[in-house]
Amino acid sequence: MIAAKADVLIFQKVEPVYRFVALEFVANYPRWSAEVVDLQPLSTGPVRLGYQARQVRVDQGQKTESTFEVAELEPLRRVSFQGITAPYRSLYEFENLSPSTHLTFTFELERLEPRMRPVPQPFVHPPAGGSRRQGDLLPGRPVRRDRSGQDAARTGEVAARTRTADARLMAESAGA
Repeated sequence: MIAAKADVLIFQKVEPVYRFVALEFVANYPRWSAEVVDLQPLSTGPVRLGYQARQVRVDQGQKTESTFEVAELEPLRRVSFQGITAPYRSLYEFENLSPSTHLTFTFELERLEPRMRPVPQPFVHPPAGGSRRQGDLLPGRPVRRDRSGQDAARTGEVAARTRTADARLMAESAGA
């Protein structure tokens, strides 16, 4: 499993932050996640446990579609979205620090689909006189790993994208 976590302190009370993120999710999610190009509710009525929606995303030029549902909904504390057609979970946790809110976002990916796996670089012949990067292109070069055993560059990339998306969320929430 691959997981990324980010958190932020929002200078708003928990009620408007929770409403913006959880209850008004369908209207606001595309505002803080620029990768979402289409979001369609599949359920009617307010966001509630079991509520379903379908999203189309374009991540690094790759278009994907997935259907997800609200798996947990604890008013003013947490909301969780579970992928139905893809193996992921998004969790938003709200901590009331009145008059502020501490929001924690966790994204978990159960497994990498083949299209998401890093593509090994082909062996490239160095230019005349050699190349300082030649060692980086050789098959079997050491890969730095993080504590979970994941390729550190890959997990760092996921964490950086999460921090960027979370920062957009916070900017939008502050204006809510």
